[in-house]
Amino acid sequence: FYSMQRHRIWAIILRHLLFFRKNLDYLTGIFYWPVINLLLWGLASEYFEARFAVGGSTIVFAIVSGIIFWMIAERAEFEFTFGILQELWDKNLVNLFATPLKFSEWVVAFLLLAIFKGMFTFVFSAVVAMVLYDARVFEFGLLILPFAILLIMTGWWIGALIAGLVLRYGTRVQALAWTVPALIAPFSAIYYPVSILPEWAQKIAYLLPTTYVFEGMRDVLARGVMDYQKLLVSVLLNVLYLAAGFFFLAISFKKAKQKGLAKVY
Repeated sequence: FYSMQRHRIWAIILRHLLFFRKNLDYLTGIFYWPVINLLLWGLASEYFEARFAVGGSTIVFAIVSGIIFWMIAERAEFEFTFGILQELWDKNLVNLFATPLKFSEWVVAFLLLAIFKGMFTFVFSAVVAMVLYDARVFEFGLLILPFAILLIMTGWWIGALIAGLVLRYGTRVQALAWTVPALIAPFSAIYYPVSILPEWAQKIAYLLPTTYVFEGMRDVLARGVMDYQKLLVSVLLNVLYLAAGFFFLAISFKKAKQKGLAKVY
């Protein structure tokens, strides 16, 4: 890592940023789907509030803030995995690694892309939520920053695990990039407390760093109080899974090189 060159990292970042000009998938992921999700879930929440006259504006705010924060992890995972998949779809792996580009530089470029696009989607979604529902997530200032960082970390390790599987088994497992986050979401207590889950589901939920993020985030949004114990557990789980995820990714890349990068499609 110490011998990484910034210009090579920037070259990979620039390559993938340029896809914005010609690839509709990039634009829909960052602009279209966030707006659609906020419209569907936000309007449904407003209906239930009006219909049953409960909770003031707490239902809308809880649902909308959950959507906004979950998109951070979702975009971070997707951008990391999608970047690697793009190279496979373009049959570009051999070309890339015939240059002085290092594997570590390649990975760091995707990590930085994940941060940029994840946070951009968060800011855009938060502004849309404020306009549509007067849900002012930004009012909590720096209290929400640790949660955003932890969700980016979650997106990284999920992306690393999926990318490792893609390097081992090719694009036939690419659907994992979309399905794994959806599988994790119900156990992450995004829109509801973990206590309402069945006992077997709670055991799974407490193994996920996202559960502690959303439980802690609700404390902040409801009372302006940070639960540092939940924050610490989420940090420890994220670090553990990050180490496992990137170890698996490195091993998968090494095996792909031994097999021949031209065969990883």
